[in-house]
Amino acid sequence: MAAGTMRVGSTMRAGGPLRVAVVGGGPGGLYAAALLARQGHTVELWERSAPEDTFGFGVVLSDETLGGIEAADTVVYAALGAEFVRWDDIDIVHRGRLLTSGGHGFAAIGRRRLLEILHERCAGLGVKLRFRTGAPAAALLAASYDLVVAADGVHSATRQSGAAHFRPTLTSGRCRYIWLAADFAFDAFRFEIAETEHGVMQLHAYPYSADASTVIVEMHEKVWRAAGLDLCDEDESAARCAKIFGEALRGRPLHGNRSAWTEFRTVVNERWSHGNVVLLGDAAHTAHFSIGSGTKLAVEDALALAEAVAAQPDVPAALAAYEAARRPAVASTQRAAAASMRWFEELAGYVDQPARQFAFNLLTRSRRVTHDNLRLRDERFTRAVERDFGCPDEDTPPMFTPLKLRGLTLRNRVVVSPMDMYSARHGDGIPGDFHLVHLGARALGGAALVMTEMVCVSAEGRITPGCTGLYTAEQAAAWTRIADFVHTSAPGTALGVQLGHSGRKGSTRLMWEGMDDPLPEGNWPVVAASALPYRPGVSAVPRELTAADLASIRSDFAAAAVRAADCGFDLLELHCAHGYLLSGFLSPLTNHRTDAYGGPLENRLRFPLEVFDAVRAVWPDDRPMTVRISATDWAPGGTSAQDAVDIAAAFAAHGADAIDVSTGQVVADEAPEFGRSYQTPYADRIRGAVGVPVIAVGAISSWDDVNSLLLAGRADLCAVGRPHLYDPHWTLHAAADQSYAGPAAPWPAPYRAGSRKPPSGRG
Repeated sequence: MAAGTMRVGSTMRAGGPLRVAVVGGGPGGLYAAALLARQGHTVELWERSAPEDTFGFGVVLSDETLGGIEAADTVVYAALGAEFVRWDDIDIVHRGRLLTSGGHGFAAIGRRRLLEILHERCAGLGVKLRFRTGAPAAALLAASYDLVVAADGVHSATRQSGAAHFRPTLTSGRCRYIWLAADFAFDAFRFEIAETEHGVMQLHAYPYSADASTVIVEMHEKVWRAAGLDLCDEDESAARCAKIFGEALRGRPLHGNRSAWTEFRTVVNERWSHGNVVLLGDAAHTAHFSIGSGTKLAVEDALALAEAVAAQPDVPAALAAYEAARRPAVASTQRAAAASMRWFEELAGYVDQPARQFAFNLLTRSRRVTHDNLRLRDERFTRAVERDFGCPDEDTPPMFTPLKLRGLTLRNRVVVSPMDMYSARHGDGIPGDFHLVHLGARALGGAALVMTEMVCVSAEGRITPGCTGLYTAEQAAAWTRIADFVHTSAPGTALGVQLGHSGRKGSTRLMWEGMDDPLPEGNWPVVAASALPYRPGVSAVPRELTAADLASIRSDFAAAAVRAADCGFDLLELHCAHGYLLSGFLSPLTNHRTDAYGGPLENRLRFPLEVFDAVRAVWPDDRPMTVRISATDWAPGGTSAQDAVDIAAAFAAHGADAIDVSTGQVVADEAPEFGRSYQTPYADRIRGAVGVPVIAVGAISSWDDVNSLLLAGRADLCAVGRPHLYDPHWTLHAAADQSYAGPAAPWPAPYRAGSRKPPSGRG
C-alpha cells in the first residue's frame, strides 16, 4: 500500500472480532478501547505520554452522559459514581454582588482519577496499552488493523495527514485563557467578573474533589496583552490571576500543570471517517469549555461508536452509522458552544446590565438553558428576574409585558414579521381579499403588532408584479379597508406598514415561480446605488441613480408615508435591509459610488437618512417609526459589526424609535450561519451599544425563546414569521400554553370557546 493511503473496507466478518487500533489515551480513546474490548474485539492503544501525565485538572459530565455510561458499562459507572463531586448551584459575582441560581446538577471528577479508572478498566478487559509511545502513521495502522480510532486530540496528526479527505476547518476564538487549579473546593460552579484597568476578565471555577477546584481565567486578547500577561510564564500567570481574583480564592494561591495561555480552536470536519479510520472527540470536533463539553462529547462519541460497531455488519456500515448518529448532536452542541464563546468574547458589553439581568443573561447565553427551563430549576431566582424586567405580576410571562413606543403602547412583545405574499392583484399593487384575510387572521391571533409585507413606494420599486404598493389612491383605499378591519375586529392590535423600494432586486418572478429570477417578459428598468447586478449574468444590470432620481425617490417615500398615515397604520417601518434600494446604499459590497453618497459609511448613510428624514417629517409625531437593517452581509468585505452599530446609531439619532435587526440577502453569494435565533446576537449587540430598542428576528420559533431573549436584555420585541404562517393564532396559543389569560393576549369574543386546547384522541 502506498504511503499516505488509508485502507478502505474491512476484513471483518459479520459478527466476528476486529483488530482495533486506538490512537490517543485521553478519556475518549480509553473509553472507546474499553467498550470495544468488552464486545470481544482485540484492542491496542498508543499514548505518547506516561500514564500518570495529564493536562488540566477536573472534568464535568452531564447526567445524560452518565446515563449512557451506566447503560453501556456498569463497572465504569460504579467507579465514577464513587468518585464524583456533585453540586447544584451556580454562583455569579457581578460588581461585588453574589447571585446564586440552583437546580442545575453537575458532576465532576479529577481528570487524573478519571484516566486511572479507565486505565484499570482497559487493563481488565485485555486492552494492550502502549504508553510513552507514539502511534505509527494512520496509513500503516489502516493497513494492519480492521478499525483505527483516532482520538489524538485537537492537534490530531491523523486528521492532519488525512486533511484532503476529512476537510477540517479550524477557527480561533478572540479570547485567551489558562487552566489553573486551587487547593480547595468551591461551593458551586462560580463565574466572577473582574473589571480591571486593562479591561474585563472572567473566572470560571468548579470543584472536582473534596479539596480541589479547576480555575479557568479568560479575557479578550486585547485585554490579555494590555495587562502584560502575554509576557508572563506559568508561575507569573498563576500569581497574577490569584491576585486579580483574590476574593473569590479567599487569598489562596493558584498553580498550573504545564499551563499556558491559549486561544480556543473550534474544529469542524466535513467527514469523520476515511476507509477504516475514524476520528473521535477533539480530533473530530471541539466545543468551547464554557459549556463543559470536551470530555462529554468524546465519551458520547465512544458510546456511539461502540454501539454502531455492535449493530452493523461491517466497518464501513458502522462508521457511517456512527457519524449519522453523532453529527446532529455534535452540531447542536457546537452551535450552543459558539454562542457561549461569543458571549464571553463580548462580555464587556454586558457588564453594565443590572445584576440579576446579567446573571440571567449569562445562564441563558448558549440558548440551551431557557427561561422556562430555568424557572423549573430555580423558580425563586427566575421570578426575581421577571420582577426586575417589569412583569406586572407572577402570572404574566415576560412576553406579555407591555411596551410603549412614542404614543403607541404595544400590549405584548410579539410582532408578526413583514413577509412578502406576492399576492396583490397582478400588476396594480392593490391588496385584495387575500391580504384582508392574511393580516386580519394574524391580527385576531394575539400579536401586539402585525406588519405588512414590504409595501412599494412606486411601480418601479416593486419586487414582482404581485407586490403591493402605496402609490395610488386605489391602493390606499384597499389598505384603509384592512386597517379598519384590524382596528374594529381586533381592538388593541397595532398594524404596521413597511415601506420600501426593490432597487436592483426588482422586476423578478413571484417567489414560487423562481425567486430572484427576471420576468420572462414585461420587465421594467431597475435602479440601484451602483450599476451592479444582484446575480451577475442572470439579473438585470441596474442603472445608477442620479441626483434627480434620488430626489424623486425621496418624494415617493414621503408621499407613501402620507397615504399610510391616512390609511390608519399605527407604525411605519423603513426597509433598509435585504439588498433592496436603501440597503444597497449602506453596504460597501453594493455601493461603489464616487460621489457624496458613496465611499465611507458616513456617505453611504446619507441617502437612507435623507429618506428617513423625509418620511419622519410627514409621519404623525405620536406614531413610532422603525428601521429594518441587515446587520451583516454574511460575505467578506461587507457590513461589519461596527458598521451595523454605527448605522443603528445614525437612525436612532435621526428619530428612529426602534431598530429591526435582520441580516443578509444583500449579495447572492452570501454564506449565512443558520440556526436557532441565529440573527439575535446582532440585535443584542446594537441594543447594548446604542441603547435603542431593538426588534430581534431570525428563527425565533418558541415562546420560551421570546421570554428568554427579553429577560436577558437581548431584545425589546421579537418578530416571529414562519410560526405565524403555520399558526395564525401562535401568540394566543403561547398564552394558553403558559396558562396566561390576562389583558395582553385577549381572545376575540367569537373565539373564546376555543381558548383551551382540545383533548387529542381518546385521551
